[in-house]
Formats: sequence, structure tokens, C-alpha cells
Amino acid sequence: MLDINSASAYADESLDAETARLARLIRTYTPHDGTFSQRIPGLHVSRYSRVNIDYVKTFDIPSLLIVAQGAKVVTVGQEVHSFGRSHMLLFPVALPIAVKTVQATHSDPYLSVKLNLDPQRIAELVLKVYPQGLPAVRNRSAGYVISADLGMLNAVTRLVECLSNPGDAELLAPLVADEILIRVLRSPIGAQVAEICFADSGMQRVVKAIAWLRDNFSQQMKVADLAELVHMSASAFHEHFKAVTSMSPLQYQKALRLHEARRLLISNSMDATAACQMVGYASASQFSRDYRSFFGSPPSKDVAEWRQQRKTPD
Repeated sequence: MLDINSASAYADESLDAETARLARLIRTYTPHDGTFSQRIPGLHVSRYSRVNIDYVKTFDIPSLLIVAQGAKVVTVGQEVHSFGRSHMLLFPVALPIAVKTVQATHSDPYLSVKLNLDPQRIAELVLKVYPQGLPAVRNRSAGYVISADLGMLNAVTRLVECLSNPGDAELLAPLVADEILIRVLRSPIGAQVAEICFADSGMQRVVKAIAWLRDNFSQQMKVADLAELVHMSASAFHEHFKAVTSMSPLQYQKALRLHEARRLLISNSMDATAACQMVGYASASQFSRDYRSFFGSPPSKDVAEWRQQRKTPD
């Protein structure tokens, strides 16, 4: 019979072995540095072999990230989240984020798996996980970092293993994905994730407001009008929105506009004046100031640097 210390050491060894197995699998589907979408809907694997000096600004949809090797730091509004090997990072709502790799080498690159969260599927599973109703949620955050246990790591590994067989990817992967969601809902942050599915919760109303902002980011917006849309007082809405996103509605809208402007500049080869107008800015000079403050360089220089980085071999 194992004593407590021996059992703990065995558990640690098992966790290390499963994490290493997941890392080997991720390497199989990452031929070079980057993030790669897989045939399983919503599944992505990443490999990065260099640390970043500066943060990279991006926009992330609701997702679960599991790290098998290396480490990163993510900032969301005023929040800073550090995470590494055997950690999970979860974003319940769509958010503008800044991320940098802080631990990675060519021999031991940063490796991770990301699974996009399906709110509709979560809503169906919540009824099974919380048949008596959702417990009270007191502490909300824009993002959550917790340790992944052996069961979660094993489930994620099995999901990636499904990629080797088209039949498994089609028939078994949805079942494993459900298992992963159930494990999330049963974790210490399960209630916070489940809350996005309850129609009368403040969280769900913020989700609705975010959906409106994403669809109408170029329009002029008053916080009071957005609060009325989701049936909340302006003060309560502002409080809930900041708790969920770590930023104000106006800061969120600005980030949306600037990310879309950058996409137009890069993907559509649009000039800064046209992009500025497309995303709802009335002043080109204000747009240029905001863009430089947000991304660290004026539009033309930022786009040139982005294209140069894509030409640099890994």
C-alpha cells in the first residue's frame, strides 16, 4: 500500500508523463512555428521556439488553452496572467488580448493546444453537471489560469490523437470534446464558465453586449444605450462589463476598431485613411494616435514590420 508521499510522487510522475506525451503529439502537427487549425472543428495546436520582447496584440474568442511545454504571459485590460507547462488558460468571452512567449527554445519550444468553446454545447452540458442549479459566483475575471489535472491532460491528449484517424476525428472527437467541457465545468472555475449560459445572469447580459459591439463596432455607441439593450442600469452594466472583460465598454469598442483596422490594412491592403473610416473613426489624426498607442507603431510602419516578420524563416 502506497503512503501519502509515495502516492503524491506517483501522481506527479503520471502528470509529467502525460504532459510529455501531449507535447510529442503537438510536435507532430506543428511542422514549424505558428498556430495550426486541425480537422476537428475548433481545435488548434501551436509551436513557438522564440521568446518575445514585446507583447503581440490579438483578439481571442472564448477558448480553452492547455500548455504542454514552455510558458507565456497574457494581459487582458488590467489583468496579467502567467501560465506554463500543465496549466489551463480559459477565456469565457471574446477579448482583445496581448500575449508574449517567455519560455521557449528551438530544442524545447512552447507547445499548446487550444479548443474554441461552444456556448450552446456548454449550455446543454451545464444542465447535467449542475442539475440543482448553478452555485453563486462571487469572483469574476476576464481570464482564468488553473493547473490541469491528469484527467484533463489525458482527455486533451486523446482528442489530439483522434487526428490520426479520419473516423476518430469525425465520430470520437465530439465525445472527447464533451468530456473536456464537462471537466472544465466540474473544475474550480466551472461555475464561472457555466454562468455565460444563464439568460438572467449578469454574465450573459455582458455576453449579449459584446455580441452587439462585435457586430456594430463602427457605430457610435453610448454606454447607457447599450445598458438599456441588455436590460441593466448603466452603473450595474459598467460594473459587470469591467468585471468580465477587465476594461470599460468604450475601451473594448476601441480595441475592436483598431484590430479590425489592422486586419483591413494587412489582409485587404487598404490604406490608413480608408481603414480609419471603415472602422468608425471621424478623425484620421486621432486614429493614427490611437493605433500607435495600441500597437506600438503608426499604421504604415506596423504593417511593414508585420509583413517582414512573416518573411523571416523560423
